[in-house]
Amino acid sequence: MNEQTAVNNYYQTVLDNVLPETVNAKAQQEFDAYVEKLRGIGVNVIVVNDSKDTDTPDSIFPNNWVSFHENGHVGLYPMFAENRRLERREDVLVTLEEQGFVINNIIDYTSAEAEHVFLEGTGSLILDRVNRKAYCALSPRADEDLFIEFCEDFEFTPVVFTSNQTVSGVRKAIYHTNVMMCVGETFAVICLDSIDDKKERKSVIKHLKEDGKEIIAITEAQVNNFAGNMLQVKGANNEPYLIMSQAAYNTLNKGQVASLNKHTKILSSSLDTIEACGGGSARCMMAEVFLPKV
Repeated sequence: MNEQTAVNNYYQTVLDNVLPETVNAKAQQEFDAYVEKLRGIGVNVIVVNDSKDTDTPDSIFPNNWVSFHENGHVGLYPMFAENRRLERREDVLVTLEEQGFVINNIIDYTSAEAEHVFLEGTGSLILDRVNRKAYCALSPRADEDLFIEFCEDFEFTPVVFTSNQTVSGVRKAIYHTNVMMCVGETFAVICLDSIDDKKERKSVIKHLKEDGKEIIAITEAQVNNFAGNMLQVKGANNEPYLIMSQAAYNTLNKGQVASLNKHTKILSSSLDTIEACGGGSARCMMAEVFLPKV
């Protein structure tokens, strides 16, 4: 568990009476099984091992420090927790280039950390790359001005709102947009109840509907089980799959599953240890690579 992120990630829990070595072994088992399932449906998974020289307990969530785009651009992002800044590694970009991906330009926002301004990649940003829209729930980890700057640089239309959860009876900002929202090709899974401002909620609904997305609403209790933390990927023969944890799948009701099945196949994998200690789930573990190939 990363104590530096726990201050505003209310999904993390301490596993009492469990040795760190046991937690680490369980997390690695979950990770490896997850990778195997993704590869089993034809997803190209590039695994980069962590370095033992640095204290980076959240390196399992690479989507927060980097994003990859169709035009060969790479975004590097300012991170709230100081030990998460150590996750940014140039050798990861070299690995991608060695695999035939083209990097034309790096857009680096990390200097904002000196001003205590943050925007944590595709944790803070939900990117509808087809319709060129970016959704962002503002929080201590997602600054509005920097979000607008990102949208100008990468040519997205910004959709800004605030998303809250109840913590000990108090409404507090959800730390990452991708915890409460997932946008697929023809659908969106979203906790509308978390958007307390009615105008903001209407705006989000309007944008999703005008792009032809079926809105599948989830509850805050389902968000607490990571039902918003999903990502649609392409498997073999471009078959679409919606990836989620087993806990997320188990919290969905029959109607929600039926709605999703109209749009995509579902793949789930047990990530209980990672979710408990890391406060993130299946989507956070994937930094999707849209870079062009040589």
